[in-house]
Amino acid sequence: MGLFKKEKSLDQASMKEGVGLITLTEPTSVIAEQFRTVRTNIQFSSIDQKLRSVVFTSAGPLQGKSTVSANVAVTWADQGVDVLLVDADMRRPTVHQTFQVPNKRGLTSLLTEETFDLTNTIQKTPVDHLFVLPCGVVPPNPSELLNTKKMDKLIQELTKHFDLVIFDVPPVISVTDAQILASKVDGTILVVPQGIVEKGSVAKSKELLEVVHARILGTIMNRVKAENTGGYYGGYYGTEDK
Repeated sequence: MGLFKKEKSLDQASMKEGVGLITLTEPTSVIAEQFRTVRTNIQFSSIDQKLRSVVFTSAGPLQGKSTVSANVAVTWADQGVDVLLVDADMRRPTVHQTFQVPNKRGLTSLLTEETFDLTNTIQKTPVDHLFVLPCGVVPPNPSELLNTKKMDKLIQELTKHFDLVIFDVPPVISVTDAQILASKVDGTILVVPQGIVEKGSVAKSKELLEVVHARILGTIMNRVKAENTGGYYGGYYGTEDK
């Protein structure tokens, strides 16, 4: 048996339109409140160590990690915390579309140029205290770019300027990008969609992250149906990324 249930082929919807920001468009909704709960749980998971950088990933593609990371970033910024959302998914970038910012320059630029020109690369968003670093030009060698001392220095530089840096990275099992970045940051969150991902793939993802000594803060179960939660979540997160 494969690690994943049969999924639809990868579409380009999120890459063309971005992901839904319900925490911004419907801040009083049940779903938005659940994202705030997720934020609080992450905060309390790291009491002994100040959390300055965190990776959001999933076992496989089309599992909602970009939607979750973007919405959690909004809720964190709502607290008055200066947050930077980095599109480190240099294979299927979405952040520039989600926040409607230019993508001519981005993470790729900072990793390939001699100096870090943060001023002309990091973009403001409509959300106070929330900034984004888009992917930039999609490179032919994402893993090689991330697995460099320059990436280490960039993380150090970004955490000097922002209270929290959130990285949206590719799925763990698909490519090595997530393992590379997870080994460099303070914590990793695994997004697990109910009814889509197999237990074996979640276990495999955990194993791969542990191999690189990633600090796994926990998992977020999304796409949970109301009948499976006693109605508590009110159909939390819906059935598809929009």
